[in-house]
This record gives sequence, C-alpha cells and structure tokens, in this order.
Amino acid sequence: MLETRPRVALAAWLATMGSAAALLPLVKDSGWLVQAGLLLAAQTATGMVARRLGAPAALAVAAQVLVSLLLVTVSTVSAYALGGLLPGPEAFGRFGELLSAGAEDIGHYVAPAPMTDGIRLMLLAGVLLIGLLVDVLAVTSASAAAAGLPLLALYSIAAGVNQEQAGWLYFLAAAAGYLLLLLAEGQERLDRWGRYFTGPGPARGYGYGQPAAAAPPAQSAGPRLRAGRRIGALTLGAAVLAPVLMPTLGEGLLDLDGGGSGTGTGGPGRISSVNPVVALQDQLNQPQNQQVLTYRTEGGDPTGMYLRLVALDEFTGSEWKSSRWLENEVPGAPWLVPGLGPDVAFQEMTTVIEASGSYAQTSLPVPYPAVSVMTDGAWWFDRGSQTLVSDNGRMTTQGRTWTVTHRQVQPTAEQLAGAPPAPANLASYYTQVPPDLPEVVAELAREVTVDAADDHARAVALQDWFAKDGGFRYNTDVSSGSGSEAIAAFLEDREGFCVHFAFSMAAMARTLGIPAQVAVGFTPGDRQVDGSYRVGLHNAHAWPELYFEGVGWTRFEPTPGQGNTPDYTLPEADRPDPARPGEEDTETAEPEAPENSPAPTDPESCDPVREAAACESEAPAAAGGSGGGPSPGPWLWGAGAALALLTVLAAPPLWRERVRARRLAPGAGATAAWQELSDSAWDLGIGPLAAETPRQTATRITTVITLDAAAQEAVHRLATGVERELYAPAPPGAGAPGAEPADEGPARDVRTALAGLRAGVGRGTRWRALLLPRSAIRVTYRMSEQRLRAARRLRERRTAFLGKLRKA
Repeated sequence: MLETRPRVALAAWLATMGSAAALLPLVKDSGWLVQAGLLLAAQTATGMVARRLGAPAALAVAAQVLVSLLLVTVSTVSAYALGGLLPGPEAFGRFGELLSAGAEDIGHYVAPAPMTDGIRLMLLAGVLLIGLLVDVLAVTSASAAAAGLPLLALYSIAAGVNQEQAGWLYFLAAAAGYLLLLLAEGQERLDRWGRYFTGPGPARGYGYGQPAAAAPPAQSAGPRLRAGRRIGALTLGAAVLAPVLMPTLGEGLLDLDGGGSGTGTGGPGRISSVNPVVALQDQLNQPQNQQVLTYRTEGGDPTGMYLRLVALDEFTGSEWKSSRWLENEVPGAPWLVPGLGPDVAFQEMTTVIEASGSYAQTSLPVPYPAVSVMTDGAWWFDRGSQTLVSDNGRMTTQGRTWTVTHRQVQPTAEQLAGAPPAPANLASYYTQVPPDLPEVVAELAREVTVDAADDHARAVALQDWFAKDGGFRYNTDVSSGSGSEAIAAFLEDREGFCVHFAFSMAAMARTLGIPAQVAVGFTPGDRQVDGSYRVGLHNAHAWPELYFEGVGWTRFEPTPGQGNTPDYTLPEADRPDPARPGEEDTETAEPEAPENSPAPTDPESCDPVREAAACESEAPAAAGGSGGGPSPGPWLWGAGAALALLTVLAAPPLWRERVRARRLAPGAGATAAWQELSDSAWDLGIGPLAAETPRQTATRITTVITLDAAAQEAVHRLATGVERELYAPAPPGAGAPGAEPADEGPARDVRTALAGLRAGVGRGTRWRALLLPRSAIRVTYRMSEQRLRAARRLRERRTAFLGKLRKA
C-alpha cells in the first residue's frame, strides 16, 4: 500500500511552484501562476486522497492525470467540452489548435510575451506535468533527490530563454523548493525510525508505558542519504551552470540575443510585435506616445492614408488571424490590386517610410493598396496583406527605410452602391463565420440594416451605428478578446476599443453576405513642420475592410473618435466639394489589368478565389450553443474544485477536534487523556518516542517548552495517572470519600496542560498545529491496520473455504 506522506507531497507542490516562478518574466500576465498553483494543489490533493484510500501506485497516478485533464479542460476549452467539463473530440481538437498556436507564438515573441490562449495552455499543462513527475518521484517512488531532474528542466527553460531576467531570486526560489523537498523526505525518514520496532505506524499508546514490540533491525540509511546528497549537489550545480552553458534556442521568445521579434519589450524602450492584435491594447495604453515610424509622401494628400500591417482574413471563432499567403519571390511591379476596376479614380503616390530603432516588426507597414515596395534584404511577399514580410523573423523593421509606391483609391458612394456581386468563390470564403457565432450578432446586423437598400448602405449603417447611434463607448481597458464570445459581450456591454469595433463590424457584415476582413496597422499620424508625418504607439489601430467588386477592399471606420471617416460613407451634404478653390483635379490613370485576387505561385497555398473549397474554415463548434456572453460552467466547476480543495484542507483539523472531544469525554479515562496530550504535543512539534515511559515523556515535554507551574503539575499528574491506570488500577468501588470523579480530573489536566503548551510556542506554531496537525497522520496508520486486518480475514476465509473443498 502507498503511504500518504503529506509532508513530502506538500514539499513537492512548493518545489514545483518555486521552479515555475522562474517562468514569470517570460510572459506579461502573472495571474497564470496563481491558477497553476490551484490546479497543481488539486492534483496533489488527489494523489494524497488516492494513496490514503490504499490505491495502487498506477491507480493513484491515473487519478491525478484524470483530475488534471478535467481541470485544464475547464480552465482553457470549457466551451468545447461536454457540459463544460468532460473533454470530447472537439475539446481535444481545440487542444491541438491551441498547442500549435502556442508553439507559433513562442517562436515569434520576445520576452515578456503576451498571454495568448496557446501560451496559457502550455504554461498550465507544463506546470501540471512537471508537478506530476515530481509527485511521482518524490512521494510515490520515495526518491526526492531524483525529483530534482524535472524541477531542473522547468527552471532551465526559463533560464535558457531569458538569462537576464531569470536571475538569482528565481534561482533561489527554485533551489529553496528543492532543498525543502529533500529536507521533508529526510525528516520523514527520521520520524519513521521507530516504526522498525512497531510494525506499520507508530506503536499504540506512545508514551503510555507499553513495551515496544520486537522488530527486525533497521536498515542503515547512510548510503542512500549520501547518494541523495550527491544527486542533489549535481542537480543544483547543473541548475547554476545551465543558464551559462545553454545555447541560443532560436528566434522570438527563445532568442537569447534579443534579435527575434515578438510582443513586449525586448529591452529598454524596444517595441516589438509579431501579433499586432495582441500588441494593440498594450501600445494604446502606453503612457507616452513613443515614435515608431516617420514618413514623407509625394503625389497626393496623406491625410486619410492608413498604414496597413496585416490583413486578418480568417475568423475561426476564437480569433481573427491572417492566412499568411506567402510567396518567396516578390512579384514584379506594379503588383495587381485585387478587385480594382478601370472606372474608379485613384492617385499614384510614393511614400518613404523609416522605422525607429525601437520598433521591431517582421512585416512592413505600407499604405493600401501598395503596388511595389523597395528595400534591402531577402523579403517574402504576403499576397493577403499586400506587403513584404520576413518569414524566418531574422529581418525586422528596426531602423529600416523602405519606399512604397501605392494608389490612393477614390471611389464614390454611387460606385460602391452600384457594385456588382463579388465572385462566388471570393464571397464564399470572406463571408464565412464560425458555427459558434452567437445569434445576437446576425440579429443585430439585420436590425441595424433593415432600411438599407444595398451593401454599401448596409456597411454605412453598421459604421454609423457603432460610431454614433448605438451608444458605444471607447475604452482601452476592456479585455482585447477577439473570439465569438468576446464579440457578443462587446455588443451587449457596448464598451471597447478599435479591436472590438473592427472585429464586430466585420463579423456582422459577413452575416449579411458582405465579404469582410480586418486590417491592423496605424492611422496617418501627425504632420511635422518639415512636411513629414510622425506615427506613434497611440496611432496603432484596427479597422474593417469590406470588398466591393470594381473597387476592391474598402476601408470603413466604426470606432468613435478614432481615425478618419471615409468620404464615401458621409452624407452627400458632408462630402468635400472637389470644385472648391485649392483642390487639385485628380487624374484617372489607366490601371493594369485587374484581378479579383492575386494568383498563388505555391501549389500548397490556399487561394480564396480559385480554391475556396480548400479554404473552408475548420473552426470547431462550441458545445455550449450560441448563447451570448461567457458560460457560467467554468465558474461553477471552478467553485466546485475550490470547495473540494477546501474540504481536503479542512479534514485534518476537523478530525483532530472530533478525536479530542471523544478522548476528553466523561468516562474516557486517564489513558485517553494522556493520548490526547501526547498528540497535542506532537502537533506543536514534540514528536512521540515509543521507547519512553509516560514519566520520561512528561519530563521531555516540560523541558522542551517552558510551562507555568500549573501546567507542569498537570502534565506530571497525567503521566502518573496513566501509569496507575495501566499498571495498578484501583479495585472497583475504591476511592476516597468525597473525591473528584476519576473521569473529570484528567480532562481538566489536559486542558490546563494544553493552555500552557500553546502559550509557550509562537503564533506560527499554534496556527500550524491547528490547520495542519501532525498527529492527523494516525488516520493513515489506522487505515493501514484496517486494511491488513481485512486482508488477514480474507486470507483466513479463503483458507477455510479451500479446506472445506478439499474435505469434500
């Protein structure tokens, strides 16, 4: 039978959390560590309960794995689980998506990275896995020294990824946890020394004068302790040297040289972001509008010129993301502009953009639509975003200058209103919505556009509803979720920033059959005295783009008070008059032969126009239905898990109170009172010794803790009373006339002695004795004895049954 070993199990939990703390500098949000600690505590408690019930090692570990899986499911993919708890095929599929996304995020971000769903899953699952290994090695296998290896692996990840921030404080936390684990195992071995003489568990009646039973001589623990010290020293030495000897593990979050790119601050004042959606909120909330770009434009007015960084064309239900249709060869200029027809006016402009030394991005921000980008280096062409990207992350915008030739398309409201339907394959791809999109999104879209006669009017109605008529408030402190539930919550709360407005309008447009995507980049910035424009962090922005055949991707501005409202969405009276003095006449240049979408050169890439069937969204449907707002399931299960954990933690003190009341009850006698005093002293740190007589135990108790005279007398009276009860019991009916009943004096002496003992120790010792009483371990001894007795009875019955069969 496995031993419960609560002290070692608790030390294993602390050691794992100490090592996991080294991961804190790698991500921005530290709240995950608290959640991981609670999940790991539930996993540890599951192992303790399973071992206490006498479960075999394999069954105890299986129970821990099952509970861990359920807790991770509730914490990360509850919307895809059965009843929000049980993982099914959809939940496991979502696990795979998150792990893949997390691996991609780790490869791109520098520390501290944003807390994406994928990274969060990897952190929680990783800590639980390491905690399970530590628990199995230290508790189940009784090899605390070997448990240092998974702890070392956990710390080495943090040290190898970020040597500078995984400093001595984190090393000391990890090392202290490991040393505490070794100490707990060593202390437990010392406490169990007497068990060699008494069988399973301490001898009954510790300190009651009962002679110890004979037992085999104890085996020397010296060689094992020496081996444990050697393993511990080797593990600590490797942990110290690992950050020094660990080679660079790659780019992004695993880039020790800081050359990778990611979201966060890779050094003082550095801004880097591969996933601009995640970085938007952080950039907008920066106290200073730090400069990231400057540019100068020739050939037109850049007042309404947005710099597009990436186009997000795929809506999976959990996020908007880019499909990254990349070509390793940049096509010759001019690039084809998807959907732009010959009847739409435009100005061809040239813009020279320079990035500051603090802005590191693997995609070049450019005005849309760009028809050529000139810069040095081996860049790839992103057809979906119409810009250049660094596929391996080795090149960034940091300190770089690039020249963009682009067109300022000037459609009229009439052209947009009269646009023919988009090609069927393009419309099919860009109007996809996930199956779990709440019905409220489509319902509100139809309600807002009920009076609109065409797609342009519907788009303008949606824009005006968000920007003016719907009662929305701009607030950058709202959580920047982009999934279906976040959109439904935004439509209900009506408070958020550009990400919420852009994602919601694009999703609503798709439900109306209008092809839509979301662009992320920067608003035009501020004009300087020399005619150049300065773009800062506060210009970071997201906006929806809707597709109109003959015009192409067309920008709309639903975010109130942010950016510039396009002229083609304004009422006719508010549009600028091109005939006013000072306005230049625009010349309509003849564009190159347009295509609805750029053609792929890589046969494995997904073209939304020519291969719409192959680009079907594979986002799993949520099992929870389409109701808006967050599901209460995770909260209910979390409350249940917390209640179960509290129940486990409250069991030892409740058991002690129950036993104390029974021992001090009228008629219990001096032996029960002495046992209560012995266990209470054990809870306060004075462990029982089987070889001592009651008088020797009383002398040790009064020597270790300074007691007042009344308490000392009570302790010695109890020792004398239990010896008299055991070895010289009074005959029935004996006793002095008027003497106090025999069952009242011992209980009162115990209370007097306990008051003195508690007054003689510190507050922390008293709290530990109350909440984590050491003597509660007797429960496991009793369970062990009961199991042995049950096994013995079963063997006797089997033997008797077999004997009867042989006689028959």
